[in-house]
Amino acid sequence: MPKNSKKIIRSPFVIKLLIIMFGVEFVKGAMLVSVLPVYMREELGLTAYAVGWALASQYIGDNFFRSPLGWIIDRIGYRTVMLLGVLFTSLSVLIIALTDQTGWIIVACVLLGIGTSPLWPCVITGATAVAGDEAGGSMMSVIYMSWLVGVGMGPIVINFFIISRYEPAFWLMGAIMAAIVAVTLTLPGRQASREIEGRLADEAPSTSSAPLPERIRAYFRKVGESLHASRLLYPAMFIQNFALGLLTPVLTQYARTVLHLSPQQYSYFLLAGGAITVLGLIPIGRGVDRYGTRWFLHAGFLLAAVSLPVLGYMRYLPLVLVVVAFVGLGYACIIPAWNALIAKAIPKEERGAVWGFFLTIEGLGMVFGSILSGRLWDSFGPHAPFLISGGSLVVLFVLHLLIIRRGRISLA
Repeated sequence: MPKNSKKIIRSPFVIKLLIIMFGVEFVKGAMLVSVLPVYMREELGLTAYAVGWALASQYIGDNFFRSPLGWIIDRIGYRTVMLLGVLFTSLSVLIIALTDQTGWIIVACVLLGIGTSPLWPCVITGATAVAGDEAGGSMMSVIYMSWLVGVGMGPIVINFFIISRYEPAFWLMGAIMAAIVAVTLTLPGRQASREIEGRLADEAPSTSSAPLPERIRAYFRKVGESLHASRLLYPAMFIQNFALGLLTPVLTQYARTVLHLSPQQYSYFLLAGGAITVLGLIPIGRGVDRYGTRWFLHAGFLLAAVSLPVLGYMRYLPLVLVVVAFVGLGYACIIPAWNALIAKAIPKEERGAVWGFFLTIEGLGMVFGSILSGRLWDSFGPHAPFLISGGSLVVLFVLHLLIIRRGRISLA
């Protein structure tokens, strides 16, 4: 990693963003992967389709606010936006800890989505503003390492706190959210945020007296005119997260009801796949900065597209572990390269709003994937979500080839 990349990643601002990313994703991963799917299936007796809808409500809450939050970040800074988010996330944990009613759990899922919606726009906008183009791949690797370690450790650690009662798990998540609130209070306000992003006072957002809807339309018209992206990038962003959304609601059910793993055994399998991905992120991120995104995306899409359907049919545990490792390696190639690719299409002046818009498209893929996942499981069997997820990545591979051919983004 170049010396300037190391200096950028050690920036106190970037470190705070990564700590918040880790803590919030730890709690979110614990909730969505280990706590809610099993609790709703075993304690409340809901179908896989109903669980998929409940989890999709979290993605809907997350997705609905991402675009406007990106626009707001550009105007009021990081601290206020992120603080409201972590407070909503804390409230969702409190509600789930205190109720066993389905309606309130769905409300809590929506609040969890609303609370986590500022996370990605804030972290990616701030970190990429500090990194610039020369360290984009390395910065994306570090961001996603923080995300993966958090979202991976959440289910793993929380399973050791769920033995006969859920209370210890909720106490742990509450303590983590309290610490994250404290870190969030130290983020920069409006003026400091503008200085971090290298924007001068005369670059401040327009204070025109035109009506707010007209100013918003003009703003996004300007953003659209400044983008340097093939239109095929938009369905590609949707499909990339659709493939992930298909798997999120069913991974725990697959492990517990098909492979008959205990919570602790499941944690070890998650650790194996996550470790492969995390260990690959930094070297592949460096490779992306040096060689470009093309071949890493080719390899990642094809490797994951083959491995996921195999995983859906596999029942022999030692081979399951091998296939999980290949899935992890595939996503280690995809994650830094894909996000570095997207970052090249984003104009510096409107970074927050465009990241919010792009993340909304990706979030829609998670919503529809989560909803369809449970229906596929109930109608066609446990293998179906894995099969369709792999097929989606084949489509994504083809779209990537077409984007390269049209050459709207530099992919060398």
